[in-house]
Amino acid sequence: MKLKANFMTHMDEDTQILIDVSAKFSGLVRSNKTASEIVNLLGRETTEAEITAEMMRKYDASEEVIAADVHRIVAQLRSIGALDK
Repeated sequence: MKLKANFMTHMDEDTQILIDVSAKFSGLVRSNKTASEIVNLLGRETTEAEITAEMMRKYDASEEVIAADVHRIVAQLRSIGALDK
């Protein structure tokens, strides 16, 4: 899976803003620092397991907690059509 090319990101202080430039999704998504790291990892082809492993290297939390957070954010991005596959 990968973030679709029509979704652009912009950092505004500690908040990342995700915008669909094709206007198929009319809205914007605000992400905190952790969620924005997940979005940034989706800039290339990857899997939830690879994202979870990368996040585990950065954060002191259990694999279960991190995997659940990654899954939740990926599901939200899928629900707005932001991901390929």
